Amino acid sequence: MQADLRLEALLGTGSMVTGEFDEESDLDLVLLVRPDAFAGTMADRRTFAGGLGGLLACFSGEHVGEPRLLICLYGPPLLHVDFKFVSTDDLSGFVERPLLLWAREPETMQCRLDALQIKPARRDGQWFEDRAWVWMHYSATKIRRGEYFEALAALDFFREAVLGPMLRRHAGERPRGLRRIETSPGAAERLLSTVSTCDSASLVAAWHASIALYLDLRAADPPPYPTAHMPAALRDFLDGTA
Repeated sequence: MQADLRLEALLGTGSMVTGEFDEESDLDLVLLVRPDAFAGTMADRRTFAGGLGGLLACFSGEHVGEPRLLICLYGPPLLHVDFKFVSTDDLSGFVERPLLLWAREPETMQCRLDALQIKPARRDGQWFEDRAWVWMHYSATKIRRGEYFEALAALDFFREAVLGPMLRRHAGERPRGLRRIETSPGAAERLLSTVSTCDSASLVAAWHASIALYLDLRAADPPPYPTAHMPAALRDFLDGTA
């Protein structure tokens, strides 16, 4: 990277910053690129990644809304590396303060990083309330239609996007889905009833358990504007009474 004059610095993010880095971790790297060279670097990034040696596969991150991201698998031994290419005139959008791994002008770059306004993703009770019933209605329609694998995926998503973060938040932890949820006291046990097998009875039971857990977690931090008619209308919908 130091030999590529288009690059100004290399930053570490993710578990390198949060203190959860271990031998199973991905490498989350941000490459800061000169503004005048950014377009060319983006066009050439697969070649760049391959030039590091041992590249097995890579693809860009449009599926997570980040086209600047290049997701790579190297090896053997196998190693997952995420490269995010960022212009040096656009140091914004960081949800955690990155770690400076290398820079051509380290003191200047560190000062810029220290001055960044970090904006962590904040999800309050209303954020969850605005989404929970829409997502649970979606899963209910799939159960009613007999699309059991789609219903499984929908309940898994609800666990990842709502229940996991709420459990972590109430435990005073970073609300980041199901990552390492097993280390949060009591969280895994509370989630077990929301896990289903691929049949109607199990899906319905897991669906009701998911709503019950959401309501219990919601009670600890009530949203200022709860959704009208919920959960009664949704339960009636799944039971076929409405």
